[in-house]
Amino acid sequence: MPSVTNIANMCSHLQNASKARLGITSVKNCKYNLQLALALHRSGFFSAIYRSGPHPPTLEQMVSEPPVPVTNANVARMRLWLGLKYWDGKPVLAKANAISTPKRLMTANIAELARLARGFPTKVDGGVVPGLNLGECMFVSTSKD
Repeated sequence: MPSVTNIANMCSHLQNASKARLGITSVKNCKYNLQLALALHRSGFFSAIYRSGPHPPTLEQMVSEPPVPVTNANVARMRLWLGLKYWDGKPVLAKANAISTPKRLMTANIAELARLARGFPTKVDGGVVPGLNLGECMFVSTSKD
């Protein structure tokens, strides 16, 4: 389950970066991290997302230049650079955790997701998941079927 492992690593890295009050941080460039980063950016947790090499881009580069294209020669060195947001000195993204783990995958149907979104703890395949509180977001992955 490399996707669940990548997401869990990204969540813990983002928590550590926000606690350290970093303005920009990087994560591994893979499709799962990119999808989660784009979803968090659309939700307002990141100020910018930029794909570049191992060295952080400047703000001018992130705004004015297009991202570096991924090729077979540079694919192993590419990173996703994420601009973190702060409000009144506090990180906008204070806590991020993955509900599913490689050992325990959580699956839910539409009715269970509706209960979770309303804030009720719900028993799903894999265990019990606490409901969402005010200001929390839940990002789910769907099957391709």
